[in-house]
Amino acid sequence: MKKVLVTGGTVFVSRYIAEYYIAKGYDVYVINRNSRKQSLGVNLIEADRHNLGKKLHKFHFDVVIDTGYTAEDVDLLLDALYSYSSYIFISSSAVYSEYEKLPFTEETQLDINKYWGEYGINKIKAEKTLIKRDPNAYILRPPYLYGPMNNVYRESFVFDCALKDRPFYLPNDGKMKLQFFHVNDLCRFIDVVIMKKPLQHIFNVGNKDTVSVREWVELCYNSAGKKARFVNVFANVEQRNYFSFYNYEYYLDVSKQYELMHNTMPLYEGLKESFDWYKNNSDKVNKKPFLEYIDNNLI
Repeated sequence: MKKVLVTGGTVFVSRYIAEYYIAKGYDVYVINRNSRKQSLGVNLIEADRHNLGKKLHKFHFDVVIDTGYTAEDVDLLLDALYSYSSYIFISSSAVYSEYEKLPFTEETQLDINKYWGEYGINKIKAEKTLIKRDPNAYILRPPYLYGPMNNVYRESFVFDCALKDRPFYLPNDGKMKLQFFHVNDLCRFIDVVIMKKPLQHIFNVGNKDTVSVREWVELCYNSAGKKARFVNVFANVEQRNYFSFYNYEYYLDVSKQYELMHNTMPLYEGLKESFDWYKNNSDKVNKKPFLEYIDNNLI
């Protein structure tokens, strides 16, 4: 039985990863402060990851899956680990500057992105720290992650609009492209990395196909059993006041991922899964006042 350490383990990506490996029969450990309900079957290491002391010294982990944010997160975890075989860091496409040529490849220069700010900068520093300390570690850079347990108000915002039979206020002409990756596919690719140990150590991961904002909204409405109606917003207002994404189009070259994992979940299937989860878990999403802004400023 493989021992897996997942940092966090209580919210979206890290929680999904922990439950995925529990379902596979792995011996799953999570590090968190025990301030939220734990998933069934995890072994809790109750601690702040910045103050682990010797709590990990009695363990050997076959795989460490780290969803940390900063170089300090990585440094302190590596200091605390006594023994492990593979380290996989969940980074982000936010490490690429918006000015670089599309699609972003793994070789694209890393730099500040004005849309992601400190988040992207911190991920860059975390990657550099990890590579310096463990050149054999793996780094995965997803675009927008989605799926069950997503606590970010993205697809769930559209579900709310659909459930309320509201028209959807669409930025501009709705042609802006988005790229997604289902959290289950992220786990499946982690499986591939664990099993095959590829020579490549940094991977862009995601669906190979992009989708327009309009198409994505239509799929979200369809998942809720509704048909989308649109109001196009051409006014000079900040898009993030009423919509889940920045006015920023980018996409990743994920060909190296597809050489190792040849398929991903169709977006319509993934969104249906997301909706089925959201129906019973709407209280677990960090909602933003998009609807209030629309009602007060756009109608």
